[in-house]
Amino acid sequence: MDVLSSRVLLRPSQLERSIAFYASTLGLAVYREFGEPPHRGVVFFLGGGFLEVSGRSCSGPGNLELWLQVRDVDAVHAELVAKSVTVLRPPGDEPWGLRECWIADPDGVRIVLVQVPEDHPLRRR
Repeated sequence: MDVLSSRVLLRPSQLERSIAFYASTLGLAVYREFGEPPHRGVVFFLGGGFLEVSGRSCSGPGNLELWLQVRDVDAVHAELVAKSVTVLRPPGDEPWGLRECWIADPDGVRIVLVQVPEDHPLRRR
């Protein structure tokens, strides 16, 4: 298999609410938009990948979680608290050396915001 591109597909319970959350609240940049309501979709840049928010789910998101690396998790946390985003766990240092904060989208999808410290092995030198 020769994978040329990939993206995470998110089927929210309320499409427009979730698009607004990822676009306005989190401030993700739009890669492309397609379709007309109620079959509209938006694909967001997600670092080295993409997040497509489209369609609708009646059964919830299942066990989907997003892992998003940010430059300053404390600053992002403060910004999201000011926007009344649900914080599941404030920023903290993990035993594996990363600084993490956990939030939830409007459907309860857990989003892990991660800051990789300068001296962590994930950093290239």
